[in-house]
Amino acid sequence: MNRLVRGEDGRDWVVRAQMEWRAPATADDFEHDVAGSYGPGIAMIVVMVFLVAALVIWTPDVVKVPAWVLLALLLVVLFFPLRWILRRPWTVVAETEGDVAGDRPSERWVGTIRGMFTVSGEVKRISKTIQKHSLPDFDGPLHPVE
Repeated sequence: MNRLVRGEDGRDWVVRAQMEWRAPATADDFEHDVAGSYGPGIAMIVVMVFLVAALVIWTPDVVKVPAWVLLALLLVVLFFPLRWILRRPWTVVAETEGDVAGDRPSERWVGTIRGMFTVSGEVKRISKTIQKHSLPDFDGPLHPVE
């Protein structure tokens, strides 16, 4: 997702967002990352697949399973993978090369936003702030990087 935005002072800004497959490591999350692993999640997936397979295999032929039951099972199975995909962190970068005369320096602002639908709204808000004030909002998700 890329946007070209012209600030009020004449500088051209490029606002781009990229989905991250792994959450960026921060100092706050360090202990949590060290203790976590994929083992419990994989074990739960195996148990769930085993239970669904047992339910399907041991169902007698005379039992008519309504379509909504199968749809409910599918939704239960897909809930966590869909939630994982929709809640991925996005790295948002707003950068400019400066102005033509060289009066205004180049800048780079970086931040992380969580959620596929949230990031599009934030990129629009960042773009509008740059158009009005020639800088991203200091109270927003982006912070200047030197």
